[in-house]
Amino acid sequence: MLVLTRKSGEAIRIGDEIRIIVVEVKENQVKIGIEAPHSQTVHREEIYLKIQEENIRASALPKDIAEKLKGKKEK
Repeated sequence: MLVLTRKSGEAIRIGDEIRIIVVEVKENQVKIGIEAPHSQTVHREEIYLKIQEENIRASALPKDIAEKLKGKKEK
């Protein structure tokens, strides 16, 4: 893990297209801004983990139920 120290208004870069800016530091909270291409998804970690759980659960559905949920009829 890379650990960096930044002040409010300073930024870091991830590759050529992602920029993370420290917007505000207040007590034990840091507000950050993220500039990334629209093709790159950005989620809070707790949301990302829920999406992953849902994807795993959905992939475990029986095929007939999954097809009905997609609005298709099995032939």
